[in-house]
Amino acid sequence: MDELPPPPQPEPFLARFCHSWPPPQWQDVTVVVAVSGGADSVSLLRALASLRNQQAEHLVAAHVNHRLRGADSEADEEFVIALCRNLDVPCEVARLDLPVQQTTRNPNSEAMARQARYRALRLIANKWGARYVATAHTADDQAETILHRLIRGTGLRGLAGIPRSRLLARDISLIRPLLGFRRREILEFLHTLGQDYRQDATNDEPRFTRNRLRHHLLPLLARDYSPHVADALVRLGGLATEVQTWLDDAAENLLVESTIRTGSTLAVLDCSTLARAQPLLVREVLIRLWRTQGWPLSDMGHARWSQLASMAATPLTVPACAVFPGGIRVAREGTTLTLARQAP
Repeated sequence: MDELPPPPQPEPFLARFCHSWPPPQWQDVTVVVAVSGGADSVSLLRALASLRNQQAEHLVAAHVNHRLRGADSEADEEFVIALCRNLDVPCEVARLDLPVQQTTRNPNSEAMARQARYRALRLIANKWGARYVATAHTADDQAETILHRLIRGTGLRGLAGIPRSRLLARDISLIRPLLGFRRREILEFLHTLGQDYRQDATNDEPRFTRNRLRHHLLPLLARDYSPHVADALVRLGGLATEVQTWLDDAAENLLVESTIRTGSTLAVLDCSTLARAQPLLVREVLIRLWRTQGWPLSDMGHARWSQLASMAATPLTVPACAVFPGGIRVAREGTTLTLARQAP
């Protein structure tokens, strides 16, 4: 009788993980890993636990229980606690009390839950003195995000998708080590470990746009147009990230060069400097200035940024002024552009 082939081993996955996030970068500092109980986050916890130093306090699991799915939410919490106990990993549980009527009927419910989740993770990271908070976003999440933004209408920054890392708070970085992994790789890794995980039934509910993209639109595109559509979207996000990084650096340099003075509610720019740059770069300079000043961005669409860039970089024979969202009064006179936030 022929011998059965040996089961696949987890080493290839862990080798790729080490390439994605080299252990010397995190083994000697505290990492809080967000664990929902789903396949992605469980694989992230298992990988980190396999590669950690023997000092267990350097790795802490954080489970955020939104308490929106009744018994299923409680079962998720119990599963994560038991998993952490088996792995000898400390587990912190944050139990949220989000109003059910807001999170089930509000079209922005996903964003509300996400904001509450990151607040909870930030508090846990502060408690443990963590350097990193690790979340389990994957390449599939990246493809879904980019496609979602394309459908809604986005610029280059939106095409970049989910960033691999960003500041969550002072001295705390949010890191996504699995962003280069496909979901099928994660499931294979868990299979090699004999590790189970929780299934969230809300991930199948069609009322959420993300679920319709995941279960209907992306499979349709893969079946009828290109089986590699998800990989193509991820590559597009990578290219957009490279271009946006270059653009950010160029915009920062041009902003410094063109700034005459700034204050808490005021900024004055030299238009003769801006006039030498391409309109795309001028828009990025103004967006960066807006962010630096802490002015509201939500209502500043492409048309308003283009209008503002035209005021900044186009030669004018007569003074011009306009009021932009957030009560920002912009006045162009000669080669000077003055932006001032008006009192409410």
